[in-house]
Amino acid sequence: MSSVQQTVLAAGEASEHRPLIISLFAVFVVATLVITIWAGRQTKDAADFYAGGRQFSAFQNGLAVSGDYMSAASFLGIAGAIALFGYDGFLYSIGFLVAWLVALLLVAEPLRNSGRYTMGDVLAYRMRQRPVRTAAGTSTIVVSIFYLLAQMAGAGVLVSLLLGITSDAGKIAIVALVGVLMIVYVSIGGMKGTTWVQMVKAVLLIGGTILITFLVLLKFNFNISDLLGTAAERSGKGDAFLEPGLQYGATGTSKLDFISLGIALVLGTAGLPHILIRFYTVPDAKAARKSVNWAIGIIGGFYLMTIALGFGAAALIDQKEITDSNPSGNTAAPLLALHLGGVDSTWGAVLLATISAVAFATILAVVAGLTLASSSSFAHDIYANVIRKGKASGAEEVRAARWATVFIGIVSIGLGALARDLNVAGLVALAFAVAASANLPTILYSLFWKKFTTQGALWSIYGGLIVAVGLVLFSPVVSGDPKAMFPDVDFHWFPLKNPGIISIPFGFLMGWLGTVLSKEEPDAGKYAELEVRSLTGTGAH
Repeated sequence: MSSVQQTVLAAGEASEHRPLIISLFAVFVVATLVITIWAGRQTKDAADFYAGGRQFSAFQNGLAVSGDYMSAASFLGIAGAIALFGYDGFLYSIGFLVAWLVALLLVAEPLRNSGRYTMGDVLAYRMRQRPVRTAAGTSTIVVSIFYLLAQMAGAGVLVSLLLGITSDAGKIAIVALVGVLMIVYVSIGGMKGTTWVQMVKAVLLIGGTILITFLVLLKFNFNISDLLGTAAERSGKGDAFLEPGLQYGATGTSKLDFISLGIALVLGTAGLPHILIRFYTVPDAKAARKSVNWAIGIIGGFYLMTIALGFGAAALIDQKEITDSNPSGNTAAPLLALHLGGVDSTWGAVLLATISAVAFATILAVVAGLTLASSSSFAHDIYANVIRKGKASGAEEVRAARWATVFIGIVSIGLGALARDLNVAGLVALAFAVAASANLPTILYSLFWKKFTTQGALWSIYGGLIVAVGLVLFSPVVSGDPKAMFPDVDFHWFPLKNPGIISIPFGFLMGWLGTVLSKEEPDAGKYAELEVRSLTGTGAH
């Protein structure tokens, strides 16, 4: 049973308040559909569809980036990790936040200056267009599909159980409904509609988190020392709860696994396609940099509040109650909402319904961003520049993107339905690992290494992609572990749950090796143009 299923089952006391839950969901869906239809009427050309007409301010884009980045998985998962493992759980928050420094310092500004709509634009500027765009499009779609699969499965289970649907057919219908909403958001609203949905979701998530944080601190008279002391005491682990090593200090392998996961989180963010395309929605590089500053502030505030969520759950709820409902602690945030409002009270049900609706909003916004990234990459990189060899009009590109959205939506519905009862944590980790292994080395080499060649780009993308996917397939995430996707079989031989410590250096190595073994002479003039453009914005779209 997935963590989302157990989260909702643990909150079964609110079942009699189902009309309230349905109403909150319906209000959000109707409001976002209205926004999407309005934005769709403003979408006139390819620049509008792919980049929202580059009309969003730094603050608006920073809010949308935050909405794209803060997924329901991290919201529930981090609170649970802190509730069970204290200090070690909070390290997740640190990793997710530090990742934005890489995006700010190395990627945001040069990427906005160098590209037009997708990551493939940057790579193709000084490389052979067709092979590089094919590789970039393939990597983007693979990362997005794995991320989508996790979100779709979670959304389907969350909604079906909150609405009291227990049959397999009902769950599949809910997954299909989420998929249809996703297709509508992207195909009608494009980047403008998706951006507004993400902004609304970010406000809802931050608002819900502030409310829970305030109620937790109110319980302890705003004395954080008392909160941490009570959490350590009730955890049964004493001072060790507030010190490093509780989760990742047991064995050498667990320490290595944490390093591997940390590397993937910190470096993967700067290579996630649905994050990268957000830099193209602002008018210039200065706004791109400012939007990342806003995102760091908003995301930083959110992750700071996870201290109250996680330690509040540890202080107010018995550890056994948390682990009985979900061994990984993913029920901590909704259980905390129930306990703060009163387990058998209407106020508790209202808090649970609010947190559930926010989680659903979160999933929909992230799903829309991922779908837009993959459909844009297919239409712009593969259809327009590989299949049509650069001869497609803007209208034809947008039409191809909309058809790609429908196709990706159908694939996601099918895979989400199949994966509705699987542990999807490995799929999210895989998305980060692939992004860090395939996309980031290629982007950095292309922007900053004069001798980088087409062969280096292809070896880096495909090498990182194949090794990251291969290692995860043969890791405890897929088999050989009670929490694996297939717990009843064991064909794993790679001991770590995240391949980042191997696949990310391998991606960089293959980029270097492919370049030094290449017979191609890099175009020094093109690199000089790219360097000036990436650093100054001269000639940027």
